[in-house]
Amino acid sequence: MNKFKSISARISSCLLQAMIATCTGTVVYGQVSGPINSRIDKLASEIVDKNQAAGISILVIKDGKPVYNKAFGLADLENKIPMRTDHIFRIASQTKAVTSLAAMMLLEEGKFLLDDPVSRFIPEFKEVKVLDKFNAADSSYTTKAASREITVRDLLRHTSGISYAVFSGNPVINAIYSKAGVSTGIGSKGNLKEQIALLARQPLVHQPGETFTYGLNTDILGYLVEIWGGVPLDIFFRKRIFEPLNMKDTYFQLPAEKKDRLVSLSLRNKKGKLANVHGLIYEGNTADYPLAKGVYLSGGAGLVSTTEDYAKFLSLFLNGGRVNGQRLIGEKTIELMLSSQLPGETAKPAALQFGLGFALVTPQNKFMHTISTDSFYWGGIFNTYYWVDPKEKLIALVYTQEYDAYSENIGNLFKNVIYSTLGND
Repeated sequence: MNKFKSISARISSCLLQAMIATCTGTVVYGQVSGPINSRIDKLASEIVDKNQAAGISILVIKDGKPVYNKAFGLADLENKIPMRTDHIFRIASQTKAVTSLAAMMLLEEGKFLLDDPVSRFIPEFKEVKVLDKFNAADSSYTTKAASREITVRDLLRHTSGISYAVFSGNPVINAIYSKAGVSTGIGSKGNLKEQIALLARQPLVHQPGETFTYGLNTDILGYLVEIWGGVPLDIFFRKRIFEPLNMKDTYFQLPAEKKDRLVSLSLRNKKGKLANVHGLIYEGNTADYPLAKGVYLSGGAGLVSTTEDYAKFLSLFLNGGRVNGQRLIGEKTIELMLSSQLPGETAKPAALQFGLGFALVTPQNKFMHTISTDSFYWGGIFNTYYWVDPKEKLIALVYTQEYDAYSENIGNLFKNVIYSTLGND
């Protein structure tokens, strides 16, 4: 953990919060070196000019100081609203890291152990079954017994056998979840407790622990945070994470007075041009779900935020768990979260390493990444990306806002550009 101690000595979250100002236009903050400024400018402009994104907001923090903070293009195509660095984005799966942190804070309070069965806290998960045979004609299926119960660790590392509705890429599980009414959590209406109970009645894709399957695990974890913490998830986030970190623009439900800062979703039309989304999105939910009432608190996908706010959250991990002289989480717990949690017998994509809430860069998959070993990263389905590189003392966020166009390419393009300037005088 020495690397985190050395980082903590050099990075002050107070300094970070003071130096990242709210932007009222397309502005660069801090003393930006020529190469990083010109190269990011050029790439971002090309992405907007080539109609790959309507607008883009980029924040890079190095050695605790923002070295690049700039926005390009439009936040709203129809109304010609320029993108600003204080615009608010649907960050979708970036919510997972926040929920994971919340759970680990409660681990430190003795509320649970990582290998506790989930059924100890949510009895509906006691008798989970594994999918055996499926009948495509009517979406009926048979099941077999699970080899063991799902644990909290399974939820954090996505090895429970629970998949995603709509996004699974598996037509069988999509059909089963659709028939049952399982939701994605992206603007889904309903009651969190009822949604989790419904999910518990669905068959697992595989035996617990057998395979990494990205799914609704963190929604279950969010409900567990409510159980362990004794308050709704949004209140826990606000009191225990957002307020200490001075995150003033991160919400499940965006206040009406901030609605004009919400970036519009865009979608490529029949002519190949990006346009505002007016129709419904996943599962028939409104694109403006952050403003809607009755949306349940999805720990896996529900938050909106700014690049500035989420950088404050990520800085906690470089700061050894401290902010403003206050410890939110222990260094050893951070070390655990950023340790690979997928043993060799767990099937997974060849290039993937995963901890407790984050994807990791390790010696095993460094060949795939420009960013340093021991870095961690993830993103959201509307084309938002982040990564943290402890070796370089660097945090980077690249946010755009497209519907049905998720790709890691934009994030990787900026990684290559940013890292090409490091160490250059």
